[in-house]
Amino acid sequence: MMIFRGRQPQVTVWRRFRSGIDGFTFEQLPDGVFEAHIATNAERAVDLLYVLSEHLPPAVDFAVADRRNGTSWVGTDVALPDVRDALARLKIPLAAYGGVDLSVYTADDQLSLTSALDLYAFGRSDRWLYLLQSKGLEQYGAVAGKPWRGQPWDRAPAPALTTAIASTAERLGLSAAP
Repeated sequence: MMIFRGRQPQVTVWRRFRSGIDGFTFEQLPDGVFEAHIATNAERAVDLLYVLSEHLPPAVDFAVADRRNGTSWVGTDVALPDVRDALARLKIPLAAYGGVDLSVYTADDQLSLTSALDLYAFGRSDRWLYLLQSKGLEQYGAVAGKPWRGQPWDRAPAPALTTAIASTAERLGLSAAP
C-alpha cells in the first residue's frame, strides 16, 4: 500500500469537525486600538484564549471575575507560564459552565473571554489579524449572533468552576478586586 502526499496541507481535526462558523471580525476603533471578535463554539474559544496567550510577553496582568458569586481577582506582573498553566486547568470547567470573565493583558495587548464565552483580542497593532488567520479562522464583515434567547449562560451554581477559579486565584497570588 502506498500513500501519496500532495502539496496541499493535511486537514486538521478541528477544521474537519468545526461548526462552520469559526471566524472573526477585525476593526480599528476610533482610539486607534484594533479589536478582533472571535466567533466559535465554547470549547474552541477557551482553547484559542490559551493558544493566543503564548504571543504575550513573559509578564502579564490577569483579571478574573466569577459572575455567579460576584467575586473578582486581579494580579499584575504575573508570569505568563503560570497564567497559561491556569488557563489550561480551567479549559473544561470554563467551556462547560461559562459565567466567568477572564482577561490577560499588557500595556499593548489584551485577550478577554466573556462570561458568555465570547473571545476578544485587542491590540495597539494589527498583529492579532495575522495571528488569527494563521490559526485557520476566516475574517468576516460581521459575526452571527448567539442562537440562544434570554440568558447567554446558565446562572445555576457551578461549584466545580467556582472552586477551580478560587484555587487559581490563590495559586497565582491574585488580589481580591473591589
